[in-house]
Amino acid sequence: MPQTGPLSALTEDQTGRGGRPANGTAAAVENPPHHTVPRETAPPSPATDDPAPSGTATEEPAASPTASEKPAPTATASEKPAPSATASEKPVPPYPVTGRPAPHSHTTAVTRQLAHRTTETDVFPARWTRISDTRFRFTAQWPAAHPFFGPVDDRHQDPMIVGETLRQASMVLAHAEFGAPADTHFVMWDLTVRVDPTALLLAEASEPVEFDVVCSEIRRRGRGLRSMRTTMEFRRAGRFVARGTGSTGCTSPRAYRRLRAGRLNALDTPVPLLAGIAPQAAGRSRAEDVVLAPADRPGVWNLRVDTGHPVLFPRPNDHVPGMVLFEAARQAATAASGLRPFLPGTLTAEFAHYAELHSPCRIETEVFDERPGEVTVRVSGRQDGASVFTASLTAARPERVRSLS
Repeated sequence: MPQTGPLSALTEDQTGRGGRPANGTAAAVENPPHHTVPRETAPPSPATDDPAPSGTATEEPAASPTASEKPAPTATASEKPAPSATASEKPVPPYPVTGRPAPHSHTTAVTRQLAHRTTETDVFPARWTRISDTRFRFTAQWPAAHPFFGPVDDRHQDPMIVGETLRQASMVLAHAEFGAPADTHFVMWDLTVRVDPTALLLAEASEPVEFDVVCSEIRRRGRGLRSMRTTMEFRRAGRFVARGTGSTGCTSPRAYRRLRAGRLNALDTPVPLLAGIAPQAAGRSRAEDVVLAPADRPGVWNLRVDTGHPVLFPRPNDHVPGMVLFEAARQAATAASGLRPFLPGTLTAEFAHYAELHSPCRIETEVFDERPGEVTVRVSGRQDGASVFTASLTAARPERVRSLS
């Protein structure tokens, strides 16, 4: 059952396992960095001057791909965090969630550059307030209609928007609050999201979403950031919506060039576009949003990479972004389970290697009915004989209606 109380001290369930160093085995899940990351202060508003009590969304929102490009295991020792470079390993005591910002705090606007997106409509966090050195409060808007993160049926918003918002907010804080330079490459090693699908109703899409963020496992590189974990709790109109956590690493352009040596020329080579499976089977309404192609047996698909997709590939990339892999897991779970819509209450993913553009990537599934009324689909992506990512998605099965005849 989802927790309904305010986000407070981190629990083991929230933090997951300890953070891995920035040069650990990781899968690429992020777009190339922007060269400029302007920071704008949001204009004053009544909500900023006198926020409403805790649990209510008071500010308009707006937010980037999962910071999830894991560096390859061949990273040099210079990327390994030394004990002396570690700062704030233990989060400071949580600031009480009272609904009011800490003294002298101010609200800052999220820009597309901070969120690593190219269009404003793809930015979901709108602004944030600093509560303490490791705690922040954001406001976001999850639109009722979006070219990619649109409704999954006539009642529900897309649960995947939670993970995307977490990813964007993590990069925003890395840049604006923890000193990650504008040209940083991000890596997300793991992501866990727990959602109450009944709180993602289209009828409530006009309500802003407020979410608290706790940053932990913070490791520094000089004055900059090496890696950290972000844990977020989302509420809409005071109602619990979701909780998520992810571990993010930062890689400098120089280190990235070393890690990706021999692969950067992939930008100059066209990627064949495979024919996708039927959109309805993948839980999508448009053929261009399908990221699965038929394979040689049931429950297995090939990854379909469309480098011209405006949301999945907003800029050229030398590998498959993590957003594509996360979406492939959701589409595979939908196709394998047969649920329409597939509304995951729990999503977990771990990334092991970069997914390369020019090598076939197989998406394999296993379906389990481990608990009554639930279905769990375990998804794995494999490329060139190695694991790229693993994911697990659990959704409720709709109750069968008994006939009275």
